[in-house]
Amino acid sequence: MSLALRALAWTLALGLALLPVVAVLNGWFANDRWPIEHLSVEAEYRRVDEQAIRQAVLPHVARGFFAVDLEAVRASVASLAWVASVDVRKRWPNALELSIREHQPIARWGEGYLVSLDGQLFEEPKRGAPEGLPTLDSPRPRLAETLRFYQQAKPLVAELGLPLDSVRLSARGSWSLRLGDARLMLGRVEPMARLQEVWPLLVKVVQADARPLLRADFRYGNGFALHWGEASTPEHVDAGTGTGT
Repeated sequence: MSLALRALAWTLALGLALLPVVAVLNGWFANDRWPIEHLSVEAEYRRVDEQAIRQAVLPHVARGFFAVDLEAVRASVASLAWVASVDVRKRWPNALELSIREHQPIARWGEGYLVSLDGQLFEEPKRGAPEGLPTLDSPRPRLAETLRFYQQAKPLVAELGLPLDSVRLSARGSWSLRLGDARLMLGRVEPMARLQEVWPLLVKVVQADARPLLRADFRYGNGFALHWGEASTPEHVDAGTGTGT
């Protein structure tokens, strides 16, 4: 027998010898021998539905502990409404553990999108969005900057007792705020520094006047212009004296 034929014979013999071993191992890893019997889910359940999570996981655990595709489980759960991120792990001998972080919406952006507390942009689910969310209106690449501006401006605005309904950054880089019926124009040059500079005086002026504020224009170098609900002409306030003309 030639060397080549002898090698082929040994290969075939070895393959046939391994077949029973493979069959035994396949049986040993079978789902009825090592089933997933426990599912542990760590989540806040503010908006994520527990039953929806279980339904998303169930198709992936039918083949048993060793055959569970963790990435497939993660992707299935991550596709559910309000899910921001998912960690999936197996725990010997029969458990699957999930840790789910939910989106916490802080604002709206564009048509049909929400912004989470950590700045993630996600499509608005059909149900569960809270009422009264402010609107961030900005170019997409500057969304994070707009969110930071909102978070800085919100405590200032609270001093007037007015809601901060929207923060707008135009395509030309001009900033403005909407506070109920009032609009604040900040311009393009260091808008937050400008807002912080004039805000104490603005609060005093607005609180001393019974008329509703409709517009405040901060784009002046030495003061700001106020438009009131019943005023026919704007009033210019000098930043040094706080007096109007």
